[in-house]
Amino acid sequence: MAPKVLISDKLSDAAVQIFKDRGIDVDFQPDLGKDKDKLLEVIGQYDGLAIRSATKATEKIIEAATNLKVIGRAGIGTDNIDKPAASKKGIIVMNTPFGNTITTAEHAIAMMFAVARQIPEASASTHAGKWEKSKFMGVELTGKTLGVIGAGNIGSIVCDRARGLKMKVVAYDPFLSEDRAKAMHVEKVELDDLLKRADFITLHVPLTDQTRNILGAENLAKTKKGVRIVNCARGGLVDEEALAEALKSGHVAGAAFDVFSEEPAKENVLFGLPNVVCTPHLGAATSEAQENVALQVAEQMSDYLLTGAVSNALNMPSVTAEEAKIMGPWLKLADHLGKFIGQMTDEPIKAVNILYDGSVSEMNLEALNCGVIAGMMKTVTPDVNMVSAPVVAKERGIQISTTKQDQSGAFEGYIKVTMVTDTRERSIGGTVFSDGKPRFIQIKGINIDAEIGANMLYTTNEDQPGMIGTLGNTMSTNGVNIANFTLGRASAGGEAIALLYVDAPIPTPVLDHLRKTGMFRQVKALEFDVA
Repeated sequence: MAPKVLISDKLSDAAVQIFKDRGIDVDFQPDLGKDKDKLLEVIGQYDGLAIRSATKATEKIIEAATNLKVIGRAGIGTDNIDKPAASKKGIIVMNTPFGNTITTAEHAIAMMFAVARQIPEASASTHAGKWEKSKFMGVELTGKTLGVIGAGNIGSIVCDRARGLKMKVVAYDPFLSEDRAKAMHVEKVELDDLLKRADFITLHVPLTDQTRNILGAENLAKTKKGVRIVNCARGGLVDEEALAEALKSGHVAGAAFDVFSEEPAKENVLFGLPNVVCTPHLGAATSEAQENVALQVAEQMSDYLLTGAVSNALNMPSVTAEEAKIMGPWLKLADHLGKFIGQMTDEPIKAVNILYDGSVSEMNLEALNCGVIAGMMKTVTPDVNMVSAPVVAKERGIQISTTKQDQSGAFEGYIKVTMVTDTRERSIGGTVFSDGKPRFIQIKGINIDAEIGANMLYTTNEDQPGMIGTLGNTMSTNGVNIANFTLGRASAGGEAIALLYVDAPIPTPVLDHLRKTGMFRQVKALEFDVA
């Protein structure tokens, strides 16, 4: 019996035809995604669900999807899909990460022109029968400095287009290497420098804890007077209240926003302000982009349903069913090792070497490499997946190398990841025990035996009395329960590390208290996906 796919959002006719041509039984109901009750009633009939942004694949919908094997999102963002619920039920979640990058970049450039020349206001005035030529004095882009926050897939295209407009481009991106910046013909700078120099600022980063309100009141005050700000990335990157005040004061000359902290944006503090251009999240809204992502998701879903091939999966590595049985725990370890490196690093990564020792060296190393890289990149690009992670790393100029060796120690197999930046080299090793649980076994060359938990605390210090007591007492006093406490040291009196597995996220004041004791060189809260 042929697999059955439901398309519950608007998708191109060509995408529907791809399913049919591949022998898939397709049910095209483009308005069903808006009817939650009806979707809940029928979802159990389908093997695949193809959606855009209107359909909400909630935990309730997924629970009712008794036959569902794959959800395909025609686009990048998957906030409308409950990925943990899908993973728990064994449903693959796919996206199409590269289908609308050019379209979004072009929209950012268009918005920059619009705010520079006050085109929307001038158009409305002229339509109203006025001829206010002197009122709409604009500025040229040629010769101006564009500050690009986030020089990844979309940001790099914006850089290229801006250089074609004869703009000087400066870029801030913690993962942008000097070599990659030179290849892009842009100047790599720190954020404060960008804020001080840029005539225009455009954002192209995901919304994470690190990037939320990256342009808040404090940073907006650091910007060059008369700056114009463009946001076609994600709502929440800019403090809209603070921006409104900066616009009213005249410090910020204009803004162009395609995304807002709350969407659909029926009301917003920016609405109605002069020289603020607003569009309703149109970054990916071109016929070419819609066609590209629709065709891509149809091909990917068909491949999986008919052959088992997995592409652009957010919650599953690209491995065969036979490999998955053996590699599952090692893939989880690879992700943990990458996440450790990513969370510990706040400067551009130049190179990563992944050493495979013993039994693991005979497995699918390409998939394991992807696991390490995806874990590492998730800290700055949450939607990265096993397929797109190597592409993202390559775009950022990160050199990935792999080393294999026969069993050389006490463990049947282990993985060691070494990261190199301009100023340091950091390594972490791990293995999988016979119970199938990943463990950290070495950090910075110091041997340990650490169980991996969802919430952990990592500290480094000089080996001396009192450290254990300080850590234990601080956690106890603040109600943080320690599930596991692992110590290691290079030598007596030398460098020492501690890795605590705790039951809940550690509050920031607790971390600040530990730092203020002056006893620790480094205090870092870490998070891992152990589900």
